[in-house]
Amino acid sequence: MRVAFDQRFLDELTARSDIVDVVGSYVSLQPRGSEYWGCCPFHSERTPSFHVRPDQQMYYCFGCKKGGGVINFVMEIENLSYPDAIHFLAKRAGMQVPEETRDDGSSRLRSRLLALNRDAAHFYYDQLHSPKGEAVMAYMQQRKITQRNATNFGLGAASAEWDGLMTAMLQKGYSQAELITAGLAVKGKNGGAYDKFRNRLIFPIVDIRGDVLGFGGRIVDKTDPGAKYMNTPETVVYSKRRVLYGLNLARKSKRQGILLVEGNIDVVMLHQAGFDNACASMGTALTQEQLHLLSRYTKDIILCYDNDDAGKIATQKALTLLRDTEFNVRVLELPKRLVDGQFVKQDADDFIKFQGADAFENLLSGSESGMDFRMAQLRDQFDLTNDRGRIDYAAAAAELLADVPNAVEREVYTVRAAEAAGISPDAFRQEVQRFSSRKARKARREQEKRDLRPTMAAQPKERSMRYDNTRSARAEEDIIRLLVYDDAVFGDVSPLSEEDFSSPILGRLYAALWAQRQTLGKININSLAENFTRDEINFLASITQSGLFQGNHDKMLQDCLNQIREAARKRNVANGNEDVLLSAYKKYTKKD
Repeated sequence: MRVAFDQRFLDELTARSDIVDVVGSYVSLQPRGSEYWGCCPFHSERTPSFHVRPDQQMYYCFGCKKGGGVINFVMEIENLSYPDAIHFLAKRAGMQVPEETRDDGSSRLRSRLLALNRDAAHFYYDQLHSPKGEAVMAYMQQRKITQRNATNFGLGAASAEWDGLMTAMLQKGYSQAELITAGLAVKGKNGGAYDKFRNRLIFPIVDIRGDVLGFGGRIVDKTDPGAKYMNTPETVVYSKRRVLYGLNLARKSKRQGILLVEGNIDVVMLHQAGFDNACASMGTALTQEQLHLLSRYTKDIILCYDNDDAGKIATQKALTLLRDTEFNVRVLELPKRLVDGQFVKQDADDFIKFQGADAFENLLSGSESGMDFRMAQLRDQFDLTNDRGRIDYAAAAAELLADVPNAVEREVYTVRAAEAAGISPDAFRQEVQRFSSRKARKARREQEKRDLRPTMAAQPKERSMRYDNTRSARAEEDIIRLLVYDDAVFGDVSPLSEEDFSSPILGRLYAALWAQRQTLGKININSLAENFTRDEINFLASITQSGLFQGNHDKMLQDCLNQIREAARKRNVANGNEDVLLSAYKKYTKKD
């Protein structure tokens, strides 16, 4: 069971939450006629395919096929449940949420875990400043983390005790099950539990709203056999794909852009050195969800990963992910450090510690573009002193440059690559064009294959919603479009039943929309978010955005009704349901 809210409250909430205003706080929208367009916040794109319709209070992306009303948008972009999205919008609109009439427990669990994490953060912070935190405090002093900076990040200490946090939280009224669910405790073999974080420096992971979602912990004793870094596992409130450590502080920086680094310590030390625009992913490569988060605050990203092989691979992956986005990307490549006659890798913290903040500032101002980095990395893979190496390099570079959409940028790097390979620019341009033509042909072939499969093209994206009877389903889609765009055409037409629909999801959507028409006197797609999943609302949005033909809607309605009923009749005959068929026949002939 999901949470139900008073309909009058929902109507007022959605009236106060204009979709253009809400979406516009996440996406740069430009008016185009009666609609607003922008680049989709749910997938990477350079050409806007995301639009908002104020008249319908709906959004839809023609690229990734996501859409719906303002409630569904908040659920999608903030990764919230339906009740949490309601609370989010109510807070934004300055409204008091009435008591929910039923609750499945998910909203309460989320609230409990957030409260538990907040109290755990206070516990760790207090422990850092107690005798039990002496080992962690000594480690912080060794790393030269100032007390002011530690307070800024809310750093704490987990002592070596097995149940220090558990005991304190149980006394506050939390249960052992809640501690395990929050990832703060681990279930033991004997049925008991113990603290997950022990003898570690604790980094609270705080989101942009100020909620503590989870924790990171670093060992402070070199002899500790445990993992160097440990993070909260995936929970109801914490998903590492959707969080960037330090972004809650970095988004307030006056510096241009966001500086992305690898580790928590790097973020803390960069902020301490004055580079307060730094943040880090949580033990994972850069993700699409994190880019969506960053896009709210900046269009400029500087990648500053470690200068070892793993760091270079992470940089390449990030550049690939960022390639078709609106972000301006630069790469700050840290030089290796000479130690006892050997060059060793270093991270941002090491560089600032040994070279100083001014040297880092100079590196930052001279950081290269993402394409410069990729071309340099590619060049290092080939021996350009012999013909074979130059030929192989030219092919690899041409294939890379064939993907560059900007003609001017492509020309600049084509000339540079030709010079590096010792080949004339004209010959190199031909090679780039050859790869570009090959990719275009491949794309055309794939499109032709899709065009030759009209039945598949008419099918929903989600396999669970696929149609058994495509012809009937198209008429069923048209019925739903009519309800949304021109419900007056139905007049006193007797309603269809869910069983009349060949597609279960279309039947459910129709029944819900018809019920709204009967009880509210209007269609309100926002209200459907209570009883339909995100994928189902996306599907409804894709149907409605297909639009209606400019013709006789009365005739269209009758044609659709006849087609749907005929398909239902055939199904009943095939299934031997003569009684159902006779009852349906009498109902339709009497009222229509």
